[in-house]
Amino acid sequence: MRKFKEFSGNNIKLTMLHYVICALLFLISLLAPGFSVAERIKDLVTIQGVRSNQLIGYGLVVGLDGSGDQTTQTPFTVQSIVNMMGQMGINLPPGVNLQLRNVAAVMVTATIPAFAKPGQQIDVTVSSMGNARSLRGGTLVLTPLKGIDNQVYAMAQGNILVGGAGAAASGSSVQVNHLNVGRISNGAIVERQVPSPLGQGEYIHLELKTTDFSTVGLIVDAINRATSSDTATAVDGRMIQVRAPTTSNQRVMFISQIESLEITPARGLAKVIVNSRTGSVVMNQAVTLESSAVAHGNLSVIINTEPVISQPGPFAERGQTVVTQRSQVEIRSDEGNLMVLSGGANLAEVVKALTAIGATTQDLLSILQALKAAGSLRAELEII
Repeated sequence: MRKFKEFSGNNIKLTMLHYVICALLFLISLLAPGFSVAERIKDLVTIQGVRSNQLIGYGLVVGLDGSGDQTTQTPFTVQSIVNMMGQMGINLPPGVNLQLRNVAAVMVTATIPAFAKPGQQIDVTVSSMGNARSLRGGTLVLTPLKGIDNQVYAMAQGNILVGGAGAAASGSSVQVNHLNVGRISNGAIVERQVPSPLGQGEYIHLELKTTDFSTVGLIVDAINRATSSDTATAVDGRMIQVRAPTTSNQRVMFISQIESLEITPARGLAKVIVNSRTGSVVMNQAVTLESSAVAHGNLSVIINTEPVISQPGPFAERGQTVVTQRSQVEIRSDEGNLMVLSGGANLAEVVKALTAIGATTQDLLSILQALKAAGSLRAELEII
């Protein structure tokens, strides 16, 4: 019986090991050079004229629990309240000093999608402008949202949802997430439609999200094969002109068929992105190296300063205590590691080789710049 249990336990371990190996092999196959996945044309292009537009407005949030703007430091909040009450027929006497704690001035932003019709609802984001401590529990008062042409396209109002919490007592406070920005789901109603022309005349234009002549050629071939005619024509490395039906129903059906076509995009440009502020280094799969040698070593300078106190003797008449500084300077140089990188190395080999010589993330910044300057890095190096 004991042997049977041991045998069963070994089988379970072997089965789990088998699954782990299969998972690793699957991941390696995904990262293997030349691996490509077919994508829909709708994921690669946008249709010219079909776009969203941004809206902005100024409003007031009321109903805050004493966490609103300090009116002495934000006079525009008081002025907005006075103007709003005047429009409602309530005239305040001149010189009245309003001490409001439950009101906050905010900016309201939203994005109206293409083909949005009057009566449809969109989400809005509410952000504090003054020194309000929190917008939690507040209600946005009716706010017009305008476009770049200063025309009102939507009206926003509703209860604000803030994804944070905070509390304070006896000088101590705690806060989770941000309290001065909130969101109202379906908080604005579209009042005006934004014109969205779906192509001009008998043509529509597809705009590739990333400039690539090879991918443009593949899309043109796919559309022409699907329509059995020279329907699509490449304009440049980003735009494709497609002949489409003139009636709206047929044009919409035609676009839906084109968007559903699948192609395998061309391999992108080899690129290395380096963020000098955070030390992040991102390389795509097309990065390769020519034969080169990299030597890596660390040079550090250590300066240690400590105070030294000198006191006079016990019977000295005019002695004074003197504080001086004693500094020790030490220079350490680690042994350099020399690593030979073979030509044609792929991304996995590049990362493995740079890690093998002990390069940290910050060291990669200098190493990649040196490889690019030496002409060994077959990629575009971009520093952000």
